[in-house]
Amino acid sequence: MLKKKKKEETEAPENTTEVLNDDTTAAQSEETQAAEQGPSAEDKLKEELSQANDKYLRLYAEFDNFRRRTTKERVELLQTAGKEIIVSLLPILDDFERAFRSMDQATDVVAVKAGVELIHSKLTNILTQKGLKPMEAIGQPFDADLHEAITNVPAPAEDMKGKVIDEMEKGYYLGDKVVRFAKVIVGS
Repeated sequence: MLKKKKKEETEAPENTTEVLNDDTTAAQSEETQAAEQGPSAEDKLKEELSQANDKYLRLYAEFDNFRRRTTKERVELLQTAGKEIIVSLLPILDDFERAFRSMDQATDVVAVKAGVELIHSKLTNILTQKGLKPMEAIGQPFDADLHEAITNVPAPAEDMKGKVIDEMEKGYYLGDKVVRFAKVIVGS
């Protein structure tokens, strides 16, 4: 029996070697078949990763260019923001210079006054065309969002309490936005 066991033991390792050789051959043939069929899953993932990385870099560069362009445009806009209004006000400046020259030689105050009123109306028209609107404050209830109270005085009538009695400086809207608050005197 001892001889039989020895024989079986010597045969058993040979059989395992044969089984291992068969497994290795099968794995190699599967790899060969997979290589013949196309790229492996790992290769596909690497390719997708490189494509995603390339897409990210392009998108980042595009965003960086957009940011630089908008910053440059914003700086240019700030530098030339008032150009249109200034160009439209130049004729009024010329009118004032002519009025000053004519005031030195003028003897008729009525003509000088008419000239200044003409310049004022011209200036008002240009500013109105640009969206500037005067604020009506006198007689209106005091509103801290629109008015700046300089002082309170006793109201001349009971219905004027809490309302604007007088206006020291006119307020203005540009479009729908307040660009200058009216400085007012409020009745108390």
